[in-house]
Amino acid sequence: MIRKLRFRLVLASMLSLFFVLAVMMAGLNGMNYRRIVKDSDGVLSLLKDNGGAFPSIGDDFEWPEHGPRYRSPELPFEMRFFSVLFDREGNVLETDTERIAAVDANAAQSHARAVFESGRTAGFRGIYRYLRYGEADGNVRIVFLDCGRPMEQFYSVLRRSILAAAICLAAVFMLLVPLSARIVRPISQSYEKQKRFISDAGHEIKTPITIIDADTEVLEMDYGENEWLTDIRNQAARLSDLTNDLIFLSRMEEQQQVTMIDFPLSDVVGETAASFQALSRTQGKRFDTDIEPALSMHGNEKQIRQLVSILLDNAMKYSDDRGNIRLSLKRQGKILRLTVENSAESVSKELLGNMFERFYRGDPSRNSATKGYGIGLSIAQAIVRAHKGRIAAESPDGRTMTITASFPTGQTERALLI
Repeated sequence: MIRKLRFRLVLASMLSLFFVLAVMMAGLNGMNYRRIVKDSDGVLSLLKDNGGAFPSIGDDFEWPEHGPRYRSPELPFEMRFFSVLFDREGNVLETDTERIAAVDANAAQSHARAVFESGRTAGFRGIYRYLRYGEADGNVRIVFLDCGRPMEQFYSVLRRSILAAAICLAAVFMLLVPLSARIVRPISQSYEKQKRFISDAGHEIKTPITIIDADTEVLEMDYGENEWLTDIRNQAARLSDLTNDLIFLSRMEEQQQVTMIDFPLSDVVGETAASFQALSRTQGKRFDTDIEPALSMHGNEKQIRQLVSILLDNAMKYSDDRGNIRLSLKRQGKILRLTVENSAESVSKELLGNMFERFYRGDPSRNSATKGYGIGLSIAQAIVRAHKGRIAAESPDGRTMTITASFPTGQTERALLI
């Protein structure tokens, strides 16, 4: 439990940090990319307004509002661009590659032809940002701006930010792993003390219970049976059962080793279910079973019998009058599924969320007419987890309770920690 708590703490912290870094990186790099696009579109708009060429930029030059953010007389000498002019039928009328050395006329026409046929008016083609527009005479000009340098800077910043984020995540992980042990240490100590208290108290309580039971027998021999002595015996037996359950649950949580064997699961489930047939008839309830034959399992046979008994006992107790109870055991792929279903008057979300908690009772009044201590399903959950399985409860319609225990069939270990 403590190991899982540490794992969840580290996982939640790392995911939170990853999310924050991802949002921050996406925001910063996104803004950087938008700035490059906006500056490039501003230069292309300036070229569009002047027929695919830079105007003469002097001190008295009036920059248009949609022009580039960077405004300098040196701008025409810092930019590399080329343009291609098409007529209405798509024939090339003019190719201007005077202001770029990396692109010749054939390459310029190839780029322009691809853009012309695509029908797009703006975008990127490789490292070139382009703008397509119609001129007054009906011809179409496509201007390409070399954005290689700013895009190279953009990708350089992107790579460095990813590397910095990865280093940050690794550093935080290396710090968080040892720190998480210190963070959960008070919880771990409290949890260990609680388990030790339950185990020690359970063993100490056994002695007075045994003495009370023995003294009751002596009193019955001297005075005969009566309602007070019978009540003492019943309550002592009930307290003994509760103590044994708490000790059993505590031992399982202490991860003591229990040897597992291969046993016929179908036979074990069928035999345990058969012992509840008479009880179901006595209570006027319908009990059906659907057990796939010849299924085997590697596990602790005694604990699996206890699991089936707990689930069936819970279904008998909390099913409605004249209700229906159904047990099924099936193999689905590599999973063994044990399902116990019972009808009920109502199944609340609170019940589904808390029914595996210790001492939780579906009857909030804890009516003594419904025997039990609210610890049975906690034991069932511990048994399933000890066999590397999962247990879950659901109610699709609010009037039927279904508890499913799933076990893997690919288990090869001869001894498991429980």
